[in-house]
Amino acid sequence: MVQSVVRTVHPRRVAVLSVHTSPLEQPGTGDAGGMNVYVVETSKRLAALGVEVEIFTRATSSDLPPVVELAPGVTVRHLVAGPFEGLSKEDLPAQLCALTSGVLRAEAQHDAGWYDVVHSHYWLSGQVGWLASERWGTPLVHTAHTLAKVKNRALAEGDAPEPLRRVVGEEQVIAAADRLVANTHDEARQLVELYDAESERVVTVAPGVDLEHFRPGEASGARTRLGVPPDATVLLFVGRIQPLKAPDVLLRAAARTIEQDPSLRDRLVVAVVGGPSGNGLAEPTALQELARSLGIDDVTRFEGPSSNGRLLDWYRAASVVAVPSHNESFGLVALEAQACGTPVVATDVGGLRTTVRNGVSGLLVPGHDTAAWAAALTRAVATRADLSPGAVEHASHFSWSATAAGLLSTYRDALNGRSDLLMVAGR
Repeated sequence: MVQSVVRTVHPRRVAVLSVHTSPLEQPGTGDAGGMNVYVVETSKRLAALGVEVEIFTRATSSDLPPVVELAPGVTVRHLVAGPFEGLSKEDLPAQLCALTSGVLRAEAQHDAGWYDVVHSHYWLSGQVGWLASERWGTPLVHTAHTLAKVKNRALAEGDAPEPLRRVVGEEQVIAAADRLVANTHDEARQLVELYDAESERVVTVAPGVDLEHFRPGEASGARTRLGVPPDATVLLFVGRIQPLKAPDVLLRAAARTIEQDPSLRDRLVVAVVGGPSGNGLAEPTALQELARSLGIDDVTRFEGPSSNGRLLDWYRAASVVAVPSHNESFGLVALEAQACGTPVVATDVGGLRTTVRNGVSGLLVPGHDTAAWAAALTRAVATRADLSPGAVEHASHFSWSATAAGLLSTYRDALNGRSDLLMVAGR
């Protein structure tokens, strides 16, 4: 009787591709957002699990060194592709050849088999990873983060649809990848139903939150540091300012609450923390102009992207955090806020249905009706004491360590799948 032997292959080194946005950039403006946080946090924790991580991204300045140590066991490699500045994400498809060449040259400096797995983030990186994976004979693991077909189904007013080249590029990468990492079961279903992905290649691994950093704390001290009155009602938006993220919904809803209760103006603070991004770059002052037209510019504060320490203060100082996005594959801001004990009012869409537990850690609002949002924000502020414990408890189920463990399991699975194929082929 012949017994089958199951071999488990542990990845030693992973090439992580994040070509259109660097993990070294400050999240909240340009193309830097939740994906940047995801790459940084999972890479550090994979390194702690014994996996060396090399992150490839495009150099955006001639002053950047070729290689930067992000953390022990994690390095960032800067690839020269196109002009350092003034190149938008939409222009990057023309630089895919240069980006791929840079990745392949890095591997060529080592013995064959230097990288065990390629993990690409976003479709542009997937295009590069597809070719690198074939060249090196290593499995390709891909995380889409956002999907063009999903975004085009839920466009904000005035937002431009994702182009056909992106749709086709995503289809190619999804077909080529050994494993597809989805943030939620909803995204996994979208990969299968909208992109014909084979369900056995799709793995759901939820993103996490830094539970040691984002945790409940004294609101009064945070408000003092931010210059916010101790008795203020603080409605907070955190993220990139663009139509997809819909910060205008918060402003319109805030104006409606003042109409309903004029006395609220004396204690209301509407805070917008982030910078213009994507289509929002075309009209970088549009949100400020909207605040003026709504008559709430006197109670609205516009802050630039904040460091983790200042962001922690904003989360703790907030009465409620609004996440009114038209689409979110997950919604890290919602999770960070809840980890600090602040309830979230979010759109009932995509990954936010996982990130926010309706009626327990926050409230989900169908659509973007101003009256509905005003009512939800008012209710969340009134019931904050009841929602806050549920927010902390819900967020406690998500950690970056769990995310990294899920990715490591996916890498092993992909490697074992490749090993099985080689054994069948007699190689």
